[in-house]
Amino acid sequence: MLAMLFLTFFVGCTHRVNIVAPAENMGRPKYEAFAKNSMVTSQGEATSRAALSTIAKGGNIIDAFVTASFTISVERPHSTGIGGGGFLLYFNTVDKKVYAFDFREIAPVLATSDMFLTEDGKTQPLLSQEGVFAVATPGLVAGLYDIHRRFGKLPWKDIIQPAIDLARNGFPLYEQLYIALQDRKHILSVDPEAKSTFLLNDGSVPKMGTLVVQENLAKTLELIALQGKQAFYKGKVADAIVKAVRSKRGILTLKDLRDYRMKERLPVSAAYKGLKIFSMPPPSSGGIHVIQILKMLEPHNLKAMGPQSTDAVHLTANSMQRAFVDRATYLGDPDFNHVPVKELLSSKYLEKLSKEIDTKKALRADTLKPIALPYESSDTTHFSIADKDGNMVASTQTINGWFGSGVIAQGTGIILNNEMDDFAQKVGAQNLFGAVGGNNNLVEPKKRPLSSMSPTIITKDEKPFMALGSPSGTRIITCVAQTILNSVEFDMPLYESVAATRIHQQWQPDLLKIEAPYLSSHVEKALKERGHNVVHEKLGCSIQAIKRENNQWTGVSDPRGEGLALGN
Repeated sequence: MLAMLFLTFFVGCTHRVNIVAPAENMGRPKYEAFAKNSMVTSQGEATSRAALSTIAKGGNIIDAFVTASFTISVERPHSTGIGGGGFLLYFNTVDKKVYAFDFREIAPVLATSDMFLTEDGKTQPLLSQEGVFAVATPGLVAGLYDIHRRFGKLPWKDIIQPAIDLARNGFPLYEQLYIALQDRKHILSVDPEAKSTFLLNDGSVPKMGTLVVQENLAKTLELIALQGKQAFYKGKVADAIVKAVRSKRGILTLKDLRDYRMKERLPVSAAYKGLKIFSMPPPSSGGIHVIQILKMLEPHNLKAMGPQSTDAVHLTANSMQRAFVDRATYLGDPDFNHVPVKELLSSKYLEKLSKEIDTKKALRADTLKPIALPYESSDTTHFSIADKDGNMVASTQTINGWFGSGVIAQGTGIILNNEMDDFAQKVGAQNLFGAVGGNNNLVEPKKRPLSSMSPTIITKDEKPFMALGSPSGTRIITCVAQTILNSVEFDMPLYESVAATRIHQQWQPDLLKIEAPYLSSHVEKALKERGHNVVHEKLGCSIQAIKRENNQWTGVSDPRGEGLALGN
């Protein structure tokens, strides 16, 4: 495992904050960078270098976004890929507008609300997590292509070339990919192409440092480079995808692929401490709940309490728990169900929630109920990029769980997602990440599943301030919110904001999860005395953040991961 050193960082003169830093280098040059012009933070070294290279060749920020998207699909095949989907937030300095693009996967036309239930109504979790029934219609390629046609500068084929080269030439097997292969080798060994691509003949995982070559994926990317999105959604690639699914009695069809369309949406936004926060709207729940958490905490003087103090952590945990009640109750695909975004983010409602979280004891999950609204009418990746003109992108992309469904369409190298698990199998059932499903997130044909992905952009006086996001399912919401709290509320430097100890509370299960390097023993004891069910658990977040300060960019790639912050 990657060796980590736990450090104590002092805020002002009174408060100490536990942070995690790479043991091998106290100077942290891999994870922190400063630059006047452009900045990239991602979970892949090759990805960060490729995106910055695209800008150096005269590309704009959207060209760099496309390069990063395809390259990370090759470099982190367990987390994301062209067989999946994602979200993009894009701040354009010319029109001072934040654009939100949804290229999330969609349920096949043959999907039904009871497709994952037994005859007596019991859930079958593995059916939506492994194999062909878990596959939703991929949206990544369509999203990248359409966004590039609208905003890109360099030729399409040129910005995909770094991904083609990486797939063909390979890269050394690194720790996080090795761990994912060990965890999922049982499902990968069942699929002939998955086994031949990632495992040895006996089904075991190769040694660390072994070259990972994906020749079939390189050929598919070459077709996409030459023919655009049609190479994926029609022709031999589409035929191979559908054949892989239908041969095992799955439900994805050529019509599903042919009919896929990206959606442009209006980002959710709110004022916060003199800043403007923009985040992803439904079908992501992330943006709404990041804002809810921050706004619930804003009236409380957390800064005076101190970061990682008992009072600050108590209130933060309560706010997280309260936000997740709303997630289970109200959130879903807005194209199918009314999602009361305006009401959930209204000042009056958030003031009510802010008072509700101000308790002496921990909120109990079994007593928390939804408040009637005043109706008016495991695993993902993230990268952030900024350029010399102040444009910013924040994009979170995924195939859902490690290696998605575990199915690779023969001859294509495309790992198909298991995004159907993000739907609710039935009301009250929990998914891979423990999220409780509500009625608005039940399976329906052509519906987008609810997500926790929270790419977020922050501006100050209509100028760039911050771009960030993270992988890791429901934990994305709380990790992003805490990073913003650390930076804005507690005035911590960006590296410490990212590297500080994080907590997570998502209502169900009723646990306050604390990640290494944990909180001080007296704080954890005090939290238990207040009724919090404290457990130590790795959260899996890998924040990728960029901040504009002192007329330059600061970039931080979470030191818990294997990414790279790189600028010029």
